[in-house]
Amino acid sequence: MTSWTRFQLAHGHIGFGVLENDRITEYEGDMFGDPVRSGKVLRLDDVTLRSPCLPTKVVALWNNFHALSEKLGKAAPSHPLFLIKPPLSVIGPGESIRRPKGYAGKIAYEGELGIVIGKRCSNVPVEQAAGYIYGFTCVNDVTAIELLNEDPNFVQWCRSKGFDTFSCIGPVIQRDLDWRAARVVTKLDGVERQDYPLSDMIFSPEEQVSLISHDMTLMPGDVIACGTSIGVGSIRDGSTVEVSIDGVGALSNALPAGN
Repeated sequence: MTSWTRFQLAHGHIGFGVLENDRITEYEGDMFGDPVRSGKVLRLDDVTLRSPCLPTKVVALWNNFHALSEKLGKAAPSHPLFLIKPPLSVIGPGESIRRPKGYAGKIAYEGELGIVIGKRCSNVPVEQAAGYIYGFTCVNDVTAIELLNEDPNFVQWCRSKGFDTFSCIGPVIQRDLDWRAARVVTKLDGVERQDYPLSDMIFSPEEQVSLISHDMTLMPGDVIACGTSIGVGSIRDGSTVEVSIDGVGALSNALPAGN
């Protein structure tokens, strides 16, 4: 299994490479093109992992799991229901989620699978969509819950989910994941809050890529957050959320007290 990641060294250099057995084989060039080895191998302990990609946008789905749809009493959608999160909402493993200034309300976690796009993607047939998927990652889709319905005239999905640091992504992009056999597990301060099978998705990754590519052009490094299932909850100030998927790893981010 090939796991790509981005990292930063103490002196500030940011690079990317393949992570295997606590070693990163560094590459140069374009991760989504034809990267070549730099000749350097780095110890994981000597680097800080960053978000494994820099998306131009994060496309975040809602109501994409049968179990949650049934709990909410919602019909399964005929087309993916989504919102857009901006690039500056993205952070990597170990980085802090920041409470928006002037907002004292609830902040929620959502553990999700993320699809990473590998090449420019527009109007792609579903039978070709797998060729546009570079790999998969973990996502914590963070929400300022009390802003959603602050104005009764307009549900503010983009505002409540688009703040800086509200798209946690990582720790790697796994190229070879069998998503049908995987589960998403979310822990809050070490206590399990979510554990659901990805096989329960309403729209498969290939269907998501195809259908969304008919709505907008997806670019290399863009991330589709596949939506979450039962178990969403609040992050208390001072708490840490860990989202893990077998084969991808664990993504951990804290909401520090007093930030």
